[in-house]
Amino acid sequence: MAARDVVLMTTHDIGRRLHSYGHRSVVSPHVDSLAADGVRFARAFCTAPQCSPSRASLASGRYPHNNGVMGLAHHGFDWELDPKVPHLAAVLAASGFEGHLFGGQHVSLHPERLGFSRHHPEKTGDAIVPAVEEVLSAAGRERLYLEINFEETHRPYPKVDGTRAPEGIDIPAYLPDGPEAIAEMVALEEGIRLMDLAAGRVLEALERAGRADDAIVIFTTDHGMAMPGAKCTLYDAGLEVALLMRWRAGEIPAGVRDEVVSNIDVLPTILDAAAVKHPPGVQGRSLLPLLRGQAYEPRRSIFAEKTFHSYYDPMRCVRTEHHKYIRNFESAFAIEVPADIQAGPIFRADPPRYSRDRPSIVELYDLDADPLEQRNLAGTREVAEVEKRLSAELWRWMRETDDPLLEGPVRSPRYRQAIES
Repeated sequence: MAARDVVLMTTHDIGRRLHSYGHRSVVSPHVDSLAADGVRFARAFCTAPQCSPSRASLASGRYPHNNGVMGLAHHGFDWELDPKVPHLAAVLAASGFEGHLFGGQHVSLHPERLGFSRHHPEKTGDAIVPAVEEVLSAAGRERLYLEINFEETHRPYPKVDGTRAPEGIDIPAYLPDGPEAIAEMVALEEGIRLMDLAAGRVLEALERAGRADDAIVIFTTDHGMAMPGAKCTLYDAGLEVALLMRWRAGEIPAGVRDEVVSNIDVLPTILDAAAVKHPPGVQGRSLLPLLRGQAYEPRRSIFAEKTFHSYYDPMRCVRTEHHKYIRNFESAFAIEVPADIQAGPIFRADPPRYSRDRPSIVELYDLDADPLEQRNLAGTREVAEVEKRLSAELWRWMRETDDPLLEGPVRSPRYRQAIES
């Protein structure tokens, strides 16, 4: 059988910071209900630690350097989903789905080109939910694709009483455990709470409309938390994402999956659930066989990249079960801390701690012994064979995917416009 509807909910900059992922101070019961009633992927990663490239991979099933979005798709940066690469909305529309976009989409300056029937531009959950309810109440027998993108968890965070620290709040181990981190986590978790309330109302509306059982419902995040040492880095703190799926009528048992998966796998999974043919060029692999207990070859590794964010900062990585290998293609820069993170109290309390140079052109970490990726083993005898193997694997992936970095520095859209005008 095929899923009748597709509901994809996303939020910004929280990585896996949900109650269902073990963060007990986080109030996220509605999103967590998907984990309880469906599947929680314990080790899901994104293809890029930034909003637009990661979301473009989610929407296309391709790596950023293959879908055209290697930097931010905002005015002033101007990265754009390649017109030859269909957005998930367009693929589903071609098979008869009526697509609705709620909130921002961050992969194109021209949302009208993406394939949605209608764009509902409301920003906050309080405004988005009535629009979702209206679409569901008016829907007939048509199949629906609802893409719902919440903003509450993006900086600047909601204002809260800075003295109110939740009992047992945990500070990520890569951050200093002090008042600044507590203040930021309290504010972030308030944003998560507000987002979760809106997500819960969407789930309730789906139930009232009688469409919950036959819909594949997915919740995910774009990349790791907007904290120093996470967002905009290829360390696990920047690449880890929450990924929850529920399809009651789809013979998917509830539970936790420990396999390593990538967010490029979401699109082919949705298409298989909806019985829609994959467009050419999809690089992700469907998770549906895994979820149904059928033949599935787990990924031995995932790949991720960064090319542009605030500036040109090209790097690529391969992550296996036990190791992370990063190659930095420009050595002159410090580890990037985006401007919105620099404005926060954690960074301002100790800028030199985070405004530090990269360890080297090549970074190699033993994730079992060093999960925070603080001891670079590249060039040491103890991991020489591992380094050789992962280097070859990364270069092979870059060749197989026609990575433009193989030809030299990548030009930004603004640079191309300047030289062509």
